Amino acid sequence: MKRFAVKILVVASIVVAIVGCRKNDVRISGRFVGLNSKMVYLEEMSASGQSIVDSIALDDKGIYHFTITDVAPTPSLYNVMYGGDRVPLLVSRGERIELSALGSVLANYTVTGSKESELLRKFNKEFLDGQLALNRLLLDYGKADNENKQELAERYNDLYRKVKRNQISFIVENKEYLASVYALYQRLTGEQHLSGAESDLIYYRIVSESVSKRYPTSPYLVKLSNDIARMEARISLLNSIETRTYPELKGKDMYGNEVSLSSLDGNVILVDFWAAEAGNSNALNAELKEIYDEYKDEGFRVYQVSADTSKVAWITAVQEQALPWISVCDFMGEASPMLRAYNVRKLPSNFLIDKQGNIIAKDLYSSALAARLAKIFED
Repeated sequence: MKRFAVKILVVASIVVAIVGCRKNDVRISGRFVGLNSKMVYLEEMSASGQSIVDSIALDDKGIYHFTITDVAPTPSLYNVMYGGDRVPLLVSRGERIELSALGSVLANYTVTGSKESELLRKFNKEFLDGQLALNRLLLDYGKADNENKQELAERYNDLYRKVKRNQISFIVENKEYLASVYALYQRLTGEQHLSGAESDLIYYRIVSESVSKRYPTSPYLVKLSNDIARMEARISLLNSIETRTYPELKGKDMYGNEVSLSSLDGNVILVDFWAAEAGNSNALNAELKEIYDEYKDEGFRVYQVSADTSKVAWITAVQEQALPWISVCDFMGEASPMLRAYNVRKLPSNFLIDKQGNIIAKDLYSSALAARLAKIFED
């Protein structure tokens, strides 16, 4: 009798353990209709990389489901891949997530059963819609005549600012969720920073401090902390070289005249490295022109170095965009000695030089550049 009771207890313990494990499992299911694709894939995004962990064919009604076992204690990032789209999900133990779409998944999907994943959908909807609208404006700009280009540039700049404001607002409003970490790393085409090299650090710190309280053991905090440390090191290095004078540059303008950077001594100078062939050059120059017009009478100057290899493309861009500052090019592309002098490894890049000839900032764009100039000319 005792043995029988012991067996019952053992079986009961096993059942409880199995039920407990199942409660920790994550189930992702839903329905995809409107596309010809049949296979759905599940991709795990871990600290060590990304990998396909499961796949399934849609049934006759377009229904699918995945079960994830051994889920981490804190939300983990997965992508559901279908029809060429990747839908990000931040899954937590025990969640029953429903993800469905009619037609294009990324543009139309709905998700329930996961707070973090619902936040991701909210962010992606606004951000991706904004990116598509910006890309359409760029295409229209390339086809437009000179009369309409200014209007399109203004529309692009207004929309760009709106998209960035929405992105930053989402990050701040949801700073304690891992969805804010995801949003923190999203970039529009051609962007290197969220809001500016130094300004980014503020948002990274806000998110790191808030997420660490909610999910102190999250592995995503490790990457965030490492990136914050690198940003702090770059800023510290930049501050340490503020007493150095800038490297001299000499280049020829579109008329073949050699112009040196030192000819602008005594002004606040932005050394701007760009390429007319880059897709975002029109919009960036249009935004810089607004800032230039505002501060040129205060002593702000731009020395713009092109990394183009096509003389026609460069001169056409300078003329069509009516660039009001010094613009030079040696048509050597990335091999240009001018780029090497400033160790430029990406485009666009820029360096801000004060009236004493010190490099005081790097990679300032949009509102970050305007704010720095406002502070300089205020003092």
